[in-house]
Amino acid sequence: MDITRKKGLKMDKKYKKVAVGGTFDKFHKGHGRLLEEAFKFGDEVIIGVTSDIFGGKKGDIDPCDTRMSNLKDFLSKYPQKFSVVRLEDSYGPTIHEKEFDAIVVSKETEPGAIAINKIRKKNGIPLLDIIVIDMVSADDGVPISSTRIRKGEIDRMGHILNKIRNAFR
Repeated sequence: MDITRKKGLKMDKKYKKVAVGGTFDKFHKGHGRLLEEAFKFGDEVIIGVTSDIFGGKKGDIDPCDTRMSNLKDFLSKYPQKFSVVRLEDSYGPTIHEKEFDAIVVSKETEPGAIAINKIRKKNGIPLLDIIVIDMVSADDGVPISSTRIRKGEIDRMGHILNKIRNAFR
């Protein structure tokens, strides 16, 4: 059985329990799109947020509690059942809980979903359908990322800040 199972799909299938995860630092338009897709496909969505120790490997990020709070503000508009959990590793509950049936990832994080399915297969747990979405691009065509926001290149909506700054010179 193929470990990847599904990619880049437009489908009507609704899953009972969908996983999505990330650092969610400097919550931006790309994060919003990722979560919107998860809610489109899942009756229940479990959102993993990297802990301070695990997420801190990416550099200078906001504390986990701040990131989780920002996320919950965004999630308040969704009526579906959801939970926000702290991730201490790349896999979270997806490698133990049989109830998950899909995971929503970006192209950048797809390798993590494939690794999760390899572990699930080894443990005799049904594989997850992997739903891969395109990353959201900034105005310059380069994907929006928290790293670019921290560097001051773009804002959370993907607008180029250098252009904005240069317009006032």
